[in-house]
Amino acid sequence: MHEVTGGWRRVAAGAGLLGTDGTVHPTIFAEMSALAGRTGAINLGQGFPDEDGPGVVLEAARRAISDGGNQYPPGRGILDLRVSIAEHHRRFYEWEVDPEREVLVTAGATEALTATLLALVDGPDDEVVVFEPFYDSYAAAAAMAGARLVPVPLVAPSFQPDLQVLRDAVTDRTRIILVNDPHNPTGTVFTAEVRAEVLRLAERHDAVVVTDEVYEHLVFEGPHVPLATMPGARERTVSISSAGKTFSVTGWKIGWVTASPELIDAILAVKQFLTYVNGSPFQPAVAAGLRLPQAFFDELAAAMHAKARLLGEGLRAAGFTVTPPAGSYFTVADAEGLGVRDAAAFCRTLPERAGVVAIPLTAFVTPAHRDRYATMLRFAACKRVDVLREASGRLAALGRVSSAG
Repeated sequence: MHEVTGGWRRVAAGAGLLGTDGTVHPTIFAEMSALAGRTGAINLGQGFPDEDGPGVVLEAARRAISDGGNQYPPGRGILDLRVSIAEHHRRFYEWEVDPEREVLVTAGATEALTATLLALVDGPDDEVVVFEPFYDSYAAAAAMAGARLVPVPLVAPSFQPDLQVLRDAVTDRTRIILVNDPHNPTGTVFTAEVRAEVLRLAERHDAVVVTDEVYEHLVFEGPHVPLATMPGARERTVSISSAGKTFSVTGWKIGWVTASPELIDAILAVKQFLTYVNGSPFQPAVAAGLRLPQAFFDELAAAMHAKARLLGEGLRAAGFTVTPPAGSYFTVADAEGLGVRDAAAFCRTLPERAGVVAIPLTAFVTPAHRDRYATMLRFAACKRVDVLREASGRLAALGRVSSAG
């Protein structure tokens, strides 16, 4: 067959999936999940829960299907969901949003991010500044939009950026500063100083701040602070979130964008030609979830924090050096103390050695910076407590073997 040409090569290369021979490799998530399936290992690699979300949310979806909510919803999303998003912002952040003009429902946060970059990047001279390590879709979306990705490494063990490196990265070519907070894969929450500097630089260089806040209700200490609520931020900030992580419904793919009417209109101009609309019966269900009482959200964060601590104890017992996360699903562990020099190679042997799957942090890093994270792994704590206990026991056995060796 003749060679298939096109923009797919740029996207695959941007995501680090294009081999030197021109073939496309599977994502590390697909590879490690397949490895878990073949070996029977506990999958702490991919970030999806193994328990269903709140019954009231699931029942609302069933009811919407039974009541005939199965056709195209409005292009911006059903009004009740957009109203519930505005209510949510007011309730948690004292942030006033117009549900008619400043909210757009999307096919998850990934589509929201991709549509935003496609809408706002104007050509190959535009740059997207991103904190590294970063979720792999960021690089793919930037490549799809034709932008140059400019990574700013996060410094272990706190995984906060060096502010001077950030200042050097943001220039008049910067079109977008992309901020994921709470952060995947490191579990960090950015400091007030970092948030303020991002906004100062965005204003100075006339950049748009795009925030991925899908873990907004999984901050372990103190409230989440959306960048859009900070002074001077609203008109240049695109805020993205979704229902998947908050309500344990990652397969529903209901996300949303909150921004000024002008930015929403620009993003909608692209988004309507991607999925057009999605998830009609799930939209009223997510609206019901956003209106759950405060106790639900408090217990959600507390339960995930307890799971992160349980996982951290197991990782330390195995000989890893653990950075306690401040939020999200994820914990970073450094395997250097186990004699590891290559986390990717170590992850490929871990299912056989310990019956546990993890993801190397280098999967979230551009080639130039991989040495910084060469011995670090990401583990997901979003599993049942009994599963985490079993995984901790298996990893502790790995530590005993290492000590005996």
